[in-house]
Amino acid sequence: MVWLLGQPHLDDYLDFHRRKVIHEGPIDLRALAAEWQVANDVYYELEQAEAGLCETIECRPLPDNLVPLAEDVEAHPWFRSSFDDLPYCFEAVELDKLIVSQLQVEHGHSARLAQGLTPGETDDAALFRFCLPLERDLPPCRVRRLGSNRYEFTSYSSDFREHQLRLLRGQDLAGLDLEGPVVAMLGLPIGFGSNFLSCVRSGQRVLLQNGYHRAYALRCAGFTHAWAVVETVTRKDELRLTASEEVLDNPEFYFAARRPPLLKDFFDPRLGRRFRARRSEFVVEVEVKVRSGSGMILGTE
Repeated sequence: MVWLLGQPHLDDYLDFHRRKVIHEGPIDLRALAAEWQVANDVYYELEQAEAGLCETIECRPLPDNLVPLAEDVEAHPWFRSSFDDLPYCFEAVELDKLIVSQLQVEHGHSARLAQGLTPGETDDAALFRFCLPLERDLPPCRVRRLGSNRYEFTSYSSDFREHQLRLLRGQDLAGLDLEGPVVAMLGLPIGFGSNFLSCVRSGQRVLLQNGYHRAYALRCAGFTHAWAVVETVTRKDELRLTASEEVLDNPEFYFAARRPPLLKDFFDPRLGRRFRARRSEFVVEVEVKVRSGSGMILGTE
């Protein structure tokens, strides 16, 4: 793991070390708090030296040769379900000056993602597909039955989630081997997010919303820009449609602070810390409750 020190909150950093980090001996919480404080002082220095740096981010427009690839992304149901409520565009965003709200990334996973990508050798189309993939290898998922109507789904991916409940009828049921004549079926899809590299723009600032490991992987490989879907917000109500919980809790910190945390900070030895951590499992538990019986009988004349 790579953890960005010096940012809120110190207790989160210490708690993560207690629960997840693999230590060879006793945990020295006082020493951990001290190194966090040093990094916090570095951020104070950066507030003076790099005030407004994030507002100088370079964002390049989509060239004509990539328009067909962008149209393929726009036509895909993964995209339509995620980007259906705010103005957006496709841009190559400058990695170093992206504002970040997620303070940790898995270095090993990112290194594997970046294999085969080389600046100057990877063409624009390949880079676009890496940032905005329509095909992907899905992480493993384990399914366990907990009871007659309860199931547990687990995965190591932090992107693991449940999707919206769906009502299936007619042709949706064709080909299913069912017990008898069926008129409808409720389905709860379990899986992953679209995993598109996406950002949120407010004024001259651009915040990395999704695709942290891809952005980190590209920066590790030496790339300076990455293709992203960039949504534009002009007020807090719009921000609620797209931003993460961390951003919604304190939007002024990210969009008004003189020098918020940036993606390049992960690569600053004064701020980024690497350590071995236990893998987390992400769980979705589903319980089905069904009520059936006679209903109200409507009278007739």
